[in-house]
Amino acid sequence: MHIVIAGGSGFVGQVLQKQLLAQGHQLTILTRDSSKIQSTNQVQYVEWLTPNSQPETQLDKVDAFVNLAGESINGLRWTKAKKQRILQSRITATKEVLRIIEKLDPKPSVLVNASAIGYYGMSETATFTEKADPNARDFLATVVQTWEELASEAEKWGVRTVYARFGIVLGKTGGAFPLMSLPYKLGVGGRIGSGKQWVSWIHVDDVAGIIALAIEQSSIRGPLNVTAPEPKRMDDFGKTIAHVLHRPHWFPVPSFAMKALLGEMSEMLLCGQKAVPEKALNAAYTFQYPKLEVALREILTSKD
Repeated sequence: MHIVIAGGSGFVGQVLQKQLLAQGHQLTILTRDSSKIQSTNQVQYVEWLTPNSQPETQLDKVDAFVNLAGESINGLRWTKAKKQRILQSRITATKEVLRIIEKLDPKPSVLVNASAIGYYGMSETATFTEKADPNARDFLATVVQTWEELASEAEKWGVRTVYARFGIVLGKTGGAFPLMSLPYKLGVGGRIGSGKQWVSWIHVDDVAGIIALAIEQSSIRGPLNVTAPEPKRMDDFGKTIAHVLHRPHWFPVPSFAMKALLGEMSEMLLCGQKAVPEKALNAAYTFQYPKLEVALREILTSKD
């Protein structure tokens, strides 16, 4: 298949590239500066989101489109400017993806658009499958709902659209693990807030695997939880990091300290949600890392 990836040079995008290439697919990566990257027989780099770029003129017979582009939500604080970049980057990239798809003939059969379990809002008691339709109005939920609504416009051209709702992505070179593990490496790891909040985590290799599943299986459309099958309470999550790193889990960080340090962003760590990948499991996806301890051990021993 010929698969186009927007945001393909990021943390998830690089892992997805490796998996899709190993499966024999032809890839086109949309980038803001294609002149710095050498195309190969299997990977073509095409410029986009620049004043004179017209990527659609360089795309031939696209079978699938994956949109991973958007400002990272990570950082010390969500300032007003940061929040605007988080939202606007997703809107800008998705509008351009839609414009490209509109120009393509024939159209790709599927668009897998990145999203997030933030869609569901925060809860310590609810379990969210893809069937859940909560009425959340916090910042992340609003961003995700706006993002998905925009991406859904691809359906009017008959393009099957999947909203890949990412949980907390774990990997060695990006995602949440480097920051979450740092206090333990310094010997000051411990419970964050109440410790009862849920962490719906997933290894980055399984993120790529589920995206590939969504591309291949025509029965999958709409929301798709991209999380491991066994979410963890934050306190258990921290204890597992401590166990794997052979460090103590003893230094509690109270909620007020997290709020003082991170402001609104602290809600991600202090609240959370329990999301389960019902669609992926029903589609018989085999998780490479269904258990947190195994996932963390692989991350710590991998050379990438």
